[in-house]
Amino acid sequence: MKRRIIAPAVMAAVASIFAAPASAHDATAEIVTAKFEQAITNIPDKSIRVVEVDYAPGAASLPHTHAKSAFIYAYVLSGEVESKVNDGETRRYKTGESWFEAPGAVHSISRNASNTVPAKLLAVFIVDTDDKKLTTPVK
Repeated sequence: MKRRIIAPAVMAAVASIFAAPASAHDATAEIVTAKFEQAITNIPDKSIRVVEVDYAPGAASLPHTHAKSAFIYAYVLSGEVESKVNDGETRRYKTGESWFEAPGAVHSISRNASNTVPAKLLAVFIVDTDDKKLTTPVK
């Protein structure tokens, strides 16, 4: 008799674990996809790397810096993105708008400006070829 009571309770507990939503951090993180990488043959030791950053509604990047050599051009492909670089103001960029980040910049805010519509941007890095890690979280 006890097995009949315990088994359904265990099954319900296991089901609730697997049915639970992902943590808030996972649900609000961006998805970064590498799109292109090529050495710049007429500029020794420099490369161009391109990534696409997808933000689900309400998603945001953690505050971060980029490789010390990185000059970055960011272009909003869809939606609206809020961004703050160094001590600048927080700005909202719409589809077709862009900004740049100089080497050594701190990107304290980078997020989807909407809680209902996805956003996507393309980030073009001009970076030292030896710099493999493009982004480092700020502690």
